[in-house]
Amino acid sequence: MGAPAPSGTQLAREAQAGSRRALARLLTAVESRSPVAEEALRTLYPAAAGAHLVGVTGPPGGGKSTLVAALVGVAREAGRSVAVLAIDPSSPITGGAILGDRIRMQGHAADRDVFIRSMASRGHLGGLAGTTAESAAVLAACGFELVFIETVGTGQSEVEVASIADTTVVVQAPEMGDEVQALKAGLLEVADLVVVNKSDRPGADRTAMQLRAMLTLGEEVPSAGRPRPKHPAVLLASGLTAAGVTELLAALDHIHRSGVESNGPHAARLARARAQVEGILADRVRGTLWSGGERAGTEALMEQVAAHELDPYAAADRLWRRLEA
Repeated sequence: MGAPAPSGTQLAREAQAGSRRALARLLTAVESRSPVAEEALRTLYPAAAGAHLVGVTGPPGGGKSTLVAALVGVAREAGRSVAVLAIDPSSPITGGAILGDRIRMQGHAADRDVFIRSMASRGHLGGLAGTTAESAAVLAACGFELVFIETVGTGQSEVEVASIADTTVVVQAPEMGDEVQALKAGLLEVADLVVVNKSDRPGADRTAMQLRAMLTLGEEVPSAGRPRPKHPAVLLASGLTAAGVTELLAALDHIHRSGVESNGPHAARLARARAQVEGILADRVRGTLWSGGERAGTEALMEQVAAHELDPYAAADRLWRRLEA
């Protein structure tokens, strides 16, 4: 017989002691929502408050992965430990992540103070994996002071990252036409910083000027008619040439430092806590309704709804009463 599988507490202690193998196993457990992960997170959570969680989002084609790789390089030159959660589209066959971001960041693969993890979105809305917040907490508790969370890149659905990040960076490429207009209605409202990446390309200055104009047109959010919640700066950078990347990291540090001094991260942390607790509750409700003893009854209700013999609200009421019983 082989050795027994390590407990969540054991994996947590080994990961905090520097074992990358234990950390990888722990993140796998988190993604699969196993009891081992729950035990580990109970152990790790008190130590997870110190890291700066940076969400990197924006439309496809903006060069988010290249920019994050450049940011990792600059942070490492300063001796800082960095982790990256790269949320990839799910494979339609296996459900796993397409590891494009790991390929782009191979230059950091041998560095023990850099940890890169690709996670599958698995159809989760908002361009995030459902366990992103928990995975970020694990990385923070294991001593990574900077944790970049790079989303899939699906336009306006990307705003969800703001609920789990301390600082949200929206990345835009030059001359992407209507994408700039689309940003106005969604992503700009959650951005703490806007970056025009690929600044070495023609049109970068013009795109930055357009974005700054959008942010100074008025004090109201165009889509909602209420005060704009944030007033992000617009920076130019190039992940490919590293131009402006040092300044970008300095701006991120300044935003985070200013927030800490003014207790600004409290709202972000409260939103993150709400998202995590609500996610756990939703998973537990779902697990209960589809457990062995309840599965047949739940499936029967779904069949009635599919046949239009029962409306979805009545079905939900019945399932809720079953949970309360």
